Amino acid sequence: YKIDVPANRYDLLCVEGLSRALRIFLGDQDAPVFALAQEEPGATMTVCKAHTDTIRPFVVAAILKDVVFTPERYASFIDLQDQLHRNLCRQRTLVAIGTHDMDTVEGPFVYDARPGSDIEFVPLTPDDRSFNAKELLEYYETEVTGKHLKPYVPIIKDSPLYPVIVDAQNRVLSLPPIINGNHSKITLDTKNVFIECTATDLTKANIVLDTVVTMFSEYCAKPFTVVPVQVQYQDEGGAVVDSYVS
Repeated sequence: YKIDVPANRYDLLCVEGLSRALRIFLGDQDAPVFALAQEEPGATMTVCKAHTDTIRPFVVAAILKDVVFTPERYASFIDLQDQLHRNLCRQRTLVAIGTHDMDTVEGPFVYDARPGSDIEFVPLTPDDRSFNAKELLEYYETEVTGKHLKPYVPIIKDSPLYPVIVDAQNRVLSLPPIINGNHSKITLDTKNVFIECTATDLTKANIVLDTVVTMFSEYCAKPFTVVPVQVQYQDEGGAVVDSYVS
């Protein structure tokens, strides 16, 4: 069968949102009330504004706490990201989603843009060797195992600086909008999920983050709750010039 989804109903792009909408429409379930799991931000993301402004200026983030994944839930979680990347995110040109096992990394986090040769990590694909970012993009352009990522390479390849998110130990979480690092990959055993969305459009970044959070927060120990993240933009002198909680 085929289901037509309105252009503004991104929540219907996954089985969680579709089934929830049907239950609410039929009167079998009340509309959920979403809430913060805690008032204080669960992490801080510092943005090196002078660098990221040259390539991908914005980032928003949130944490899903005490999530329980099953194979079906995990598959749906990945599929929703793919669906959003294809439409609202415009093939990752406007927004790119990164999801990470929060228990494998350490905040505070930094969103920066650096020369490709200075970014070294083991990516999700392939996960058996380390690359610098420049080498990795060349790999995706030429190797069969990276062909599904090849269409995204031109988004950043010709930029002198590549966007990157690292933790307090300088471990690479993601090279947006291309690939996540293998160190922080999500598995069925993941309990706490760190979600980050880098973007050229802040409004769309917030819509994407809200969609992922509202769809999968139902699997948290306290359903429909989310832990906020503080995002602060610093100038080259280290002064905070803008901040918000996402």
